[in-house]
Amino acid sequence: VMVWLRRCTHYLFIIVVAVNGTLLTVNAGDYIFYTDWAWTSFVIFSISQTLMLTVGACYYLTFTGVPGTATYYALIITVYTWVAKGAWFALGYPYDFIVTPIWLPSAMLLDLAYWATKRNKHSLILFGGVLVGMSLPLFNMVNLITIADPLETAFKYPRPTLPPYMTPIEPQVGKFYNSPVALGAGAGAVLSVTMAALGCKLTTWTYRWMAA
Repeated sequence: VMVWLRRCTHYLFIIVVAVNGTLLTVNAGDYIFYTDWAWTSFVIFSISQTLMLTVGACYYLTFTGVPGTATYYALIITVYTWVAKGAWFALGYPYDFIVTPIWLPSAMLLDLAYWATKRNKHSLILFGGVLVGMSLPLFNMVNLITIADPLETAFKYPRPTLPPYMTPIEPQVGKFYNSPVALGAGAGAVLSVTMAALGCKLTTWTYRWMAA
């Protein structure tokens, strides 16, 4: 009974991580609405999504030991986010208010790094982490190009209810504003390695707990 209970707890943890990934998307995904800071917010959005995908996918991948489960994990959070997007749309928000990230190709690269190195955990951390960090901002920028223009959306849906402390300040053009993909990819590639290591460590802790 205890083994069954621990396994159920493990799968519940996977769901919790996926749901938190979705909530993070809902919170970070409205960057398109704040046109003054759209690209700066895109960098934060990219990093947060990269880290959430990496830690959850590496945990799931190393726990099962089966290449392909990272992509399966990305599919779960993609479905959750589309459901959340539909809920926001039903509440009257514009369709593009929540931008569903493109997780799947980056998760496939994570699976590829694990599979190509014969399920080597350290290669997954180093190569997989860098690949996810470098690729996710790029895929999301391509995704962003295909949807409504942020300026057009802002004119269509004005922001009269914003409290004063949330009013955007005019950005400093020429600093972090020039290349959001490069900045997001650079920061993501470094930080994702740490998150991949944490995801693998979670597996170790889980196995120890199950064996106790």
